[in-house]
Formats: sequence, structure tokens, C-alpha cells
Amino acid sequence: MLAWLYLHPQEEASLAEIGARFGVSSATASREADRLVEAELITERRHGNLRLLQANAAGRLAHPLTELFALTYGPVAVLGDLLLPLAGVEEAHIYGSWAARYSGERGGVPNDVDVLVVGNPDEDELFEAARSAERLLGREVNVHRVSPARWREPGTDPFLTSVQSRPTVRLEAFEGKNRR
Repeated sequence: MLAWLYLHPQEEASLAEIGARFGVSSATASREADRLVEAELITERRHGNLRLLQANAAGRLAHPLTELFALTYGPVAVLGDLLLPLAGVEEAHIYGSWAARYSGERGGVPNDVDVLVVGNPDEDELFEAARSAERLLGREVNVHRVSPARWREPGTDPFLTSVQSRPTVRLEAFEGKNRR
């Protein structure tokens, strides 16, 4: 729950939504929320009989927690685990606004994640992996596939020239590593 809230800092979630997302009862979600509110890691707001929860973005631990969760539960970890094992994938990179924020550029939390896959994986498997990532991350995942030769020698391709001139985050597979 804490990781999800910090990876979606502009969103509020009700206890029912949290319970449904993580497969726990509202009572269990409520007990955990009580602990996190008391520790000042999340905030709560009442709207009628709804209890809305949100990451405490103003707290002194907000920045380090967000970085930790982005590395362990965010797009880098999720996409690396789902995309890199696919046959034909040589490497993959997050680019665009998410990579820019991850690299320290200021701006709002991106609504989507753009991924460039280098290689020749099966298109159906690639897009199924992207849909799985969307379900786990709670945000749209846009995948663009490019051949290894085009990635290494973009020539005058404006798309690849743009991607390579801006921050990117190379994905690594975390599966099997002790990341928790």
C-alpha cells in the first residue's frame, strides 16, 4: 500500500480501493492505514463516509521513500522483469518524461511510461508484457520496438535521435535477485 501511494503521489485512494487492489479486507487496509497515518507517512482526508489516503509528499521521508519504491516496485523493476526475459529482447530503455523525472528533471508525475525495446521480440508477447506492466503500475505503458542496427546507427531518424539525446533509464532484470 505504501509503495503504491508513493508511486502515485497525486492520487487519493479510498480504503475500499486499497483493499480491492491488494486483495485484503477493508478492516486490514484500515489498520495498516492507521499505522501509516500515525507515522506521518501518509495523509488522510474524509469525504463523507469515505476515508481517502494519499502519500505524505510534504514529509521529510517523501523523497527517499519515493526513490526507494521507484527502484524496487516502480517501472524500472516491473518492466525489467517483464520485458528482458522475452526471446529476442537485447536491451530495453525507459525514455520520455518518466526517465527525465527519474534522472532529476523537475516536473509533474508522468501519467505513462515510454519504453524502447531493442531487438526483435514477438510483437504479441511484447504488448502482452506491456499490458501486464500497466496492471501492476497503474499507468499506461507505451512500447516502441527498434532493431539493434537502428539503435546503434540511428542515422537521421528523428525519433531515435530525440530518444538518445534525452535521459534514458536502461532496464535490468531484477527477477531472482533479492530486491525486497
